[in-house]
Amino acid sequence: MATTNRTTGAKTNLQKAAQAVGAVFLLVGVLGFIPGITTNYDALSFAGHGSEALLLGIFQVSILHNIVHLLFGVAGILMARTNDQARNYLLYGGVVYLVLWLYGLLVGHDTPANFVPVNNADNWLHLVLGLGMIALAIALSRGTPRGAATRR
Repeated sequence: MATTNRTTGAKTNLQKAAQAVGAVFLLVGVLGFIPGITTNYDALSFAGHGSEALLLGIFQVSILHNIVHLLFGVAGILMARTNDQARNYLLYGGVVYLVLWLYGLLVGHDTPANFVPVNNADNWLHLVLGLGMIALAIALSRGTPRGAATRR
């Protein structure tokens, strides 16, 4: 007897949150490649602290940084298909962003180790993102049984 992962039912708030976070990351990844929205676009490099491109004139980005945002966004949208995956995306994605925040604090911004690249604005955004994603995972998981409302 074959089984399927598909179930009917509305998406949980946890799934909606993961999908929204993923969509925002996807949007940010695309915006990082648009001149004007990304200032100093001509200084956009593949990776490294030498990239002087700034998303919204604030956040240091590179081609690699933008690709990571795109991939993280796709992951969020795909993982929003099930409640458990949505929780994992928000929880572990938040942990990744807290590690990235620590990385940004510990690594000199003008050193080759800053390959992502990040600046002070990125660092504090990563802290807020990490805490926010973890908070969403915890708050929206309460009262939702594991394995509830999977894909539509």
